[in-house]
Amino acid sequence: MLFGIGAFGWWGLSPGFFPLLLPAGSMEVLAHRIVWSALSLTLVLLVGRRFGDLRRLSARTWLLLLAASALISANWGVYIYAATHGHVVDAALGYFVNPLLTVALGVVIFRERIGRWQLFALALAVVAVVVLTVEVGTPPYIAIALAASFAAYGLVKKVVVADPRVSVAVETFLAFPLAAGYLITLQVVGQGHFVDFGTGHSILLILAGPVTAIPLLLFAAGAQRLPMVTMGLLFYLNPALQMAWGVFVGHEPMPPGRWVGFGLIWVALAVFSADAWRSRSGSAAAAGS
Repeated sequence: MLFGIGAFGWWGLSPGFFPLLLPAGSMEVLAHRIVWSALSLTLVLLVGRRFGDLRRLSARTWLLLLAASALISANWGVYIYAATHGHVVDAALGYFVNPLLTVALGVVIFRERIGRWQLFALALAVVAVVVLTVEVGTPPYIAIALAASFAAYGLVKKVVVADPRVSVAVETFLAFPLAAGYLITLQVVGQGHFVDFGTGHSILLILAGPVTAIPLLLFAAGAQRLPMVTMGLLFYLNPALQMAWGVFVGHEPMPPGRWVGFGLIWVALAVFSADAWRSRSGSAAAAGS
């Protein structure tokens, strides 16, 4: 439980970290996040003696992890932009929507069956997005991008057969050449922010690696020890903290229409979670009898 709370609590408070990396742009911060995450996870594999697992990964697994790398990199990039440009509430919306979108993708791609209450929850989520679109005047692109990229990432990871530490490390290793090349190019053309803004700023950019890797490892440890329903409920700690940060620390606008949209999402999540808990309790009772 502490592993799960640590992971989602860490992610929920991360909007306080990325603005510290300004004036580095979103793409530069993303590249640093990838590079230093790769180095951090190299140490994790060395300590865990898991480097031998890389040789045992199949070609299919490498391709799946390449797709996962692209999806999580896109997710990170959009989130960094949101955290540094006053869109933390939009990011929170994306992660509130994510569990519902994951279910929808499971129905479409894996032909999973859902009950009428889960279908009702999905319909409420669609209505919420419509309300938010009318309120803002445009679709909530940041929220949709975050929810879609992370849901697709979860689907890819669902079919990957590998130790979580190995799979996460491989994802960063695959993105490392592009990220490192981008950072080197920025420095060569004089547009980088790694060495020109003091030692403190350089250290903060390096810390983007551990800040990324530690919650991933906490999440992996929690997921291995807790029921998925429990992890699913703990997941909401992340967007709840992000929303609180955006409203109370970032002072982002929350007009009435936005509250209505979020309210519909929360009702949908409550219905979805209650139905999932009821189904799990029923399955456990049936197994016990």
